[in-house]
Amino acid sequence: MSDSPTLSRRHLLAGLGAAAALGSLDSAAASAQAELANPAGNRGPHTELEEATVADLQAKMTRGELSAVELTTAYLARIVALDRTGPTLRSVIEINPDSGQIARELDRERGEKGPRGPLHGIPVLIKDNIDTADGMLTTAGSLAMTGTRPTRDATVAARLRAAGAVILGKTNLSEWANFRSTRSTSGWSGRGGQTRNPYALDRNPCGSSSGSGVAAAANLAAITVGTETDGSIVCPSTTNGIVGIKPTLGLVSRAGIIPIAHSQDTAGPMCRTVADAAVLLAALAGPDPRDPDGLPGARFDLDFTGALGRNDLRGRRIGVVRSQWGLHPEIDRLADAAVATLKQLGAEVFDPVELPEPDGKDEGLVLRVEFKADLEAYLATRPPGSPRTLAELIAWNEAHRAQEMPWFGQELFEQSVDKPPLTDPEYREARDRNRKKAGPDGIDAALAKHRLDALVAPTGGPAWPTDWINGDHYTGGNSSPAAVAGYPHITVPMGFVHGLPVGFSFLGTAWSDALLVELAHAFEGATQARRKPEYRPRTVPM
Repeated sequence: MSDSPTLSRRHLLAGLGAAAALGSLDSAAASAQAELANPAGNRGPHTELEEATVADLQAKMTRGELSAVELTTAYLARIVALDRTGPTLRSVIEINPDSGQIARELDRERGEKGPRGPLHGIPVLIKDNIDTADGMLTTAGSLAMTGTRPTRDATVAARLRAAGAVILGKTNLSEWANFRSTRSTSGWSGRGGQTRNPYALDRNPCGSSSGSGVAAAANLAAITVGTETDGSIVCPSTTNGIVGIKPTLGLVSRAGIIPIAHSQDTAGPMCRTVADAAVLLAALAGPDPRDPDGLPGARFDLDFTGALGRNDLRGRRIGVVRSQWGLHPEIDRLADAAVATLKQLGAEVFDPVELPEPDGKDEGLVLRVEFKADLEAYLATRPPGSPRTLAELIAWNEAHRAQEMPWFGQELFEQSVDKPPLTDPEYREARDRNRKKAGPDGIDAALAKHRLDALVAPTGGPAWPTDWINGDHYTGGNSSPAAVAGYPHITVPMGFVHGLPVGFSFLGTAWSDALLVELAHAFEGATQARRKPEYRPRTVPM
């Protein structure tokens, strides 16, 4: 059941012209601005869409009470009212000019043949490092990449289209997925500006999938997609009060996604509910010959929605990574309550369980070596008109310093440009050593010691104030073990610290994604911790 107001054709069509129904952001602006004049304007137009789930929307379309065109138009109006004006979240970097036409074709197909599946006609926003061969750019937030467009969809985008989703647009991000500078500000890109946290606009949304996290939290699309190398799905999910799934490495194809490092990169769902994230993961997952390191054939059932049937945790054994306590006293209190909830749901809890942290120096070496090789392989797929090597990209940024580097530099680029090839023994030893420490000797060993199904811990600290001069004030988190091991990690809203959302993490071994969905769904059902954002100007009134 959803607590969203009743969706109706009357609400969705009110004030929207025919041009807006075609997906034009500019045309939608006039009606959205009219909505802003009312007392509830800070929540944006079409408040009936707030917290609407994929199932809610699909049921309305099945009954003929809602069309994909109407739904697409309504989300565009919310983007204008909340992202481009009003609170000015800056989470959406570009609107798909074809979104209205796509929605219209999907409505026609539904009428003639029925829906393709649960995502038929559902608007989705995807991160601006995921290739689309359409009227949109794919830039990783960098102005250097605006001279060309990809010639082929990323597999993620192709799977969404095949599922019948409406790709509504691209989300802003920490430029180059936060792998440009050691002094970066998460959520900032040269192309998109600074994404703002909808719970307190002076706070940071975390990165690098900041735009996807904010857009999901603010109900600017039904679902969103982010990417992670280490923390870039789970951190913006916890700080924006949503569910994030960092899948097992290889479950979702990386083909056509601007890379950092193939040893850790993955795309994944960022949604308001576990059920929506499970539906989206089922659409994204599967083998792909374009990704040689991806899922080797039909390894297991990819229908993650089957894990949503249970509302208790009886028979499950869960370990508590107590070393992750201490981020903040209020987070500790919430996490203790979360552990108590697991027990109330029938889980057998083992507390504490030790989990070693991967070696940061080894991880840094791996990321820098793979970044140069993987990025240059990707750049070679783009038509002429943008930099083709990391050295060319560094030179472009220097030549456009005022636009691209007004606040921080490109130290990570410079540290990567002279790194050795992927055949380098030191790199390979660091990769294998750290992966073993995080996986077999880390998560797997902790699970095996007590015959556990999963591990839990608070996901991270509360959002910090955005600071362009000093960069991020990262408040801690537990993303590295699963990221380095290539194992799944799900974060679910846990509660609030002074009005700022924080999440609770479920970690497991490779290919245990469906099991973690089951655990996270039961926890979500028992806690119902998510609240809609209020777009406060600052955390504490001045």
